[in-house]
Amino acid sequence: MRELATLCLQLGFTAFGGPAAHIAMLRDEVVTRRGWLTEQHFLDLLGATNLIPGPNSTEMVLHVGFLRRGWPGLLVAGLCFISPAALAVLALAWLYQSYGSLPQAAWLLYGVKPVVIVLILQALWLLGRTAARSAWLAAVGAAVFALYLLGFNEIALLFGAALLVTLVANARGGLPPAAALLAPLSILPAVPFTLSGLFWTFLKIGTVLYGSGYVLFAFIQAEFVTRLGWLSEQQLIDAIAVGQLTPGPLFTSATFVGYLLGGLPGSLLATVGIFLPSFLLVGLTARWLPRLRQSAWAAAFLDGVNIASVGLMAAVAWQLGAAALVDLPTILIAILTAVLLRYKVNSAWLVLGGALAGLLISLL
Repeated sequence: MRELATLCLQLGFTAFGGPAAHIAMLRDEVVTRRGWLTEQHFLDLLGATNLIPGPNSTEMVLHVGFLRRGWPGLLVAGLCFISPAALAVLALAWLYQSYGSLPQAAWLLYGVKPVVIVLILQALWLLGRTAARSAWLAAVGAAVFALYLLGFNEIALLFGAALLVTLVANARGGLPPAAALLAPLSILPAVPFTLSGLFWTFLKIGTVLYGSGYVLFAFIQAEFVTRLGWLSEQQLIDAIAVGQLTPGPLFTSATFVGYLLGGLPGSLLATVGIFLPSFLLVGLTARWLPRLRQSAWAAAFLDGVNIASVGLMAAVAWQLGAAALVDLPTILIAILTAVLLRYKVNSAWLVLGGALAGLLISLL
């Protein structure tokens, strides 16, 4: 248990670069260095995590903990992996809340936002190439993109697309219309903030969110910006930036949002809400879920979820890009970021470089 805790803490403090980098680091530790899992077993677990909602890299750590020491191992592994990022995000949220309105902080964020947009676009490109394996799936993703921009509910789009792709793949005739599931998102007046509402909203997101951590921001935008009116687009972009700047799971951006809305209690409730479904789902499904990967129905459902996630992510990138790329300097920062990404520069360094560029532009 001590070795498990030490490994997960080490990953929690050093795992920059997004879910793919986290999984690569975990594989090196548990397959190559320690021999806890075979290569095939690790791949089976990776396929299984794609069949349940939640952050894939965190769920892989939870699977390793469960296999080593059961439920206690799962809890230790998860807490040790998540805590460093959550505490770092909490500290940055306090600084943001205290100094975010100062001109210097505004210029730092001015330089960071274009970097964040490019990072999202890179993830979108890599995920899209995998998810859009056919013209049919690409069309579904494009439809999700367009419907989200028209105001359709993101959860209905996610599961409606998954159902449609599953039925087309496995029952070519007599499809019930999936369009019946896609109810437009009503534009409601702002809802008064409550801690219970914050917790239940993040719990709901953690229960239904598939795909990259970047898809999280489609849900945060739909729930906290559009439906509840508790966040601004500006604060959403800043939450993405903080998630990029810190190691560990990108889902700890929920900690940042929780602190902005409800202080320390809000940060704790948001963090627990977003991660709790992953702990429960991994523990309850770890022994039998890998077998589902062989099912044609489950595989088709996963295809639909993946392409819908890419469509949602593209829609959010479109909206946030319009808010971040506002003049020639921000466009130049974005172009330079794209060039540096081709040379595998770590995303944390890119975010820090964007902040420095914003500060230099303010001095000029």
